[in-house]
Amino acid sequence: MKKLPGIVRKIVEAIRASNTICIVGHIRPDGDCIGSQLGLGLALKAGGKKVTCWNEDSMPAKLAFLDLKGRLLQQPVPGRRFDCVIATDCASFERLGKVGPCIERRNVFINIDHHASNTRYADLNWISPEEPSTGELIVRLLEAGDWPITPAIADCLFAAVSTDTGSFQYPSTRPPTFQVAARLVERGADLGRICNEVYHSYSLSRVRLLQHVYNQFKLTDGDRVAYFWLKKKDYDRTGAKPDDSEGLIDHVRAIEPVVVACLFEEVEPQLTRVSLRSKSQRVNVNDIARRFGGGGHHAAAGARIKGQPLAVERQVLTAVKDALHHLAQ
Repeated sequence: MKKLPGIVRKIVEAIRASNTICIVGHIRPDGDCIGSQLGLGLALKAGGKKVTCWNEDSMPAKLAFLDLKGRLLQQPVPGRRFDCVIATDCASFERLGKVGPCIERRNVFINIDHHASNTRYADLNWISPEEPSTGELIVRLLEAGDWPITPAIADCLFAAVSTDTGSFQYPSTRPPTFQVAARLVERGADLGRICNEVYHSYSLSRVRLLQHVYNQFKLTDGDRVAYFWLKKKDYDRTGAKPDDSEGLIDHVRAIEPVVVACLFEEVEPQLTRVSLRSKSQRVNVNDIARRFGGGGHHAAAGARIKGQPLAVERQVLTAVKDALHHLAQ
């Protein structure tokens, strides 16, 4: 088993000394965020803690099976006091969104994440960029604290690990990741159910959104860059929700000549959410995202950029092309 850093012992001690715990995640939560929150929350609740999970945005429909009774994930409430607040998979305090002001009354703040861009904003920070998912860190934390991993917890954490590794296909996946996944299966993770719910069960509205992507995506820089826009009118026309866009970028990333894929999503008329994916070890999209105040990982990163949409598009594509041109040198 991989040796754990000393910060893990301090986190275990802080959690054991706490009774009321709030586990928070980032805006637009993905599988790693939700799976890590719920897996940790269920384990601590089984250990006798009073646990609440808060996100600004609601649970993506495809992950609802992880919290069918809806008992853990709730809307944030200002003024509540907690012994301990734990942020999972959130690279900066700002990424907590509206949850941030609701967790001011706390004794200790813990930050567990795997993003290289993490700003270490808490009292105790366990940041491990070499790990491909926060879910993997939560598994190690539960094992270090001797907290139970039941089949329901294993489902949550397997979903977290699986989704952030592209179902174990991304280059960031390492042998310890498979070992963690194996231990979760041993503890009862239902692979058939997880794969069906997460990868093989999509709404018709999402399929219509995907159809839009295939009809509208563009190629540039010798077909090495693929990009597309999702605007509010596209969601209205297809009946899709923002969480239906999860994973759409991978469809254009998979095109054979493409090295970098870009998704531009309208948040507001003067605010664009940009997602970047790279297929080359020599093109670090985290560096590109950081230029615009964002961050993430080597192969997957993003940012929220203010300005005219076409100006944002031009600036981001120029940065991507510069990175590719350096690749050719």
